[in-house]
Amino acid sequence: MTEDRGDWLADTEGNLTPPGDGADPLKPPTDEFGRDDPASLERERRRRAREQRRGKSRKPREAAPAAPVEKPNPARRRKAAAPGRAAAPVRVTARKTPRRSVRERFGRDGGDPRPPRGAYRRRRILALGLVLVGVLFAWFLIAFFQPPPFDPGDGSGQAIVTVPEGATAGEVADLLSENDVVSNGTLFQWRLKLAGESDNILPGRYVLAHNMSYGKAIDELTSSGGKINVTIPEGEDRTQIAATVEDLGLGGDYLAASTSQKGFDPNKYGAQNPKNLEGFLFPATYELDPGASVDRLVAEQIEAFQQNIAGVNLSYAKSKNLTVYDVLTIASMIDKEVQIGSERPLVAAVIYNRLHRGMPLQIDATTRFEFHNYTDDITASQLESSSPYNTRINAGLPPTPIGNPGLASIKAAAQPAKVNYLYYVLNGNNTGHHCFTASGAEFNQLAAAYRSGQVTPNCRS
Repeated sequence: MTEDRGDWLADTEGNLTPPGDGADPLKPPTDEFGRDDPASLERERRRRAREQRRGKSRKPREAAPAAPVEKPNPARRRKAAAPGRAAAPVRVTARKTPRRSVRERFGRDGGDPRPPRGAYRRRRILALGLVLVGVLFAWFLIAFFQPPPFDPGDGSGQAIVTVPEGATAGEVADLLSENDVVSNGTLFQWRLKLAGESDNILPGRYVLAHNMSYGKAIDELTSSGGKINVTIPEGEDRTQIAATVEDLGLGGDYLAASTSQKGFDPNKYGAQNPKNLEGFLFPATYELDPGASVDRLVAEQIEAFQQNIAGVNLSYAKSKNLTVYDVLTIASMIDKEVQIGSERPLVAAVIYNRLHRGMPLQIDATTRFEFHNYTDDITASQLESSSPYNTRINAGLPPTPIGNPGLASIKAAAQPAKVNYLYYVLNGNNTGHHCFTASGAEFNQLAAAYRSGQVTPNCRS
């Protein structure tokens, strides 16, 4: 009978090995090519060990450990070397594990490693909100503390503000904001409170500037050492100054106090027994003690006039037979007519040239002074009045100054420009500039252009 070999194992060369043979599984059943060489066996073990390690690296963490590879037994090798005994090869098969995707390997709990789309949106909104809060906070700090280069400092232009007696910090803040002295009244009030100066603002009339820094405005309003600031603008007449003083709580009647001053003689300066001190009440900022009277203010104004007039060169005016009082009268008209400082000598020249030719000055400011009309249009009856202050019909200077001129206008009246101009009219561009000419015909053209509201062509200044 032929033996049933269904359970026998066949190697790669067709050699059959009976089942249950205990030969070394690493050793082939025959050794035709010297496969029982120890070096060959060692290389086979290393190869299988590498394959086994690769199989382990691909297994999931939950996978069971691979079965250990049986170490070769020298005794078994000796036994397998006996003739007629064939060893059955051992199948070593690494269990394959399905390869997982990147999302499964790196995700939390086997899910998507990225947060949900809604979480991303919430994070972006939160980040934008934090950025916006940071920007607003930075803006507030800059607007509140005004550090360089955002500090406007002393500001620009001129803003005359009167702080009444008993005004609160909030009222002062609103007053400054309305006059564009500070950019924000609320922030200014907070700065006052932070500086501890809310109750230290002094009443008075202040000459401030537009767009001042909070710190500079606070210094101006609190640095008088307990004094009352009284600012008299250039060119104001006695009635205008009296209205200013009335708001400051000074004692007395300014109009009565400014009719004369003990020890001061206006006739010394060429006046002819004037009825009052108009023209001599020098405009400036004065610091008075709380409760001071208007008599003290008038005394300081006269003293300031004497100090300033002493430094004016009057030689040219005297050469034209003009007195100091005449110079003050010309200067008072300049202050009423001029808005641009550089035009003072030019207006003075027009007055000098018209006086030299015997022409009426035709300055309407003198008529306004006579009727105390500084805001409304001059009426036809006022322009036709026979008052000596009506320079439209009367040649020469008005009887008295029409205001109290500042030093710049006094100097211009004493030293006019060397030009032949006889006329001037406002430019139609609403900048406050005047156009000057020596021709009557050209003056009529300039006046027509101004009345039509057009920019005046060929304007000389």
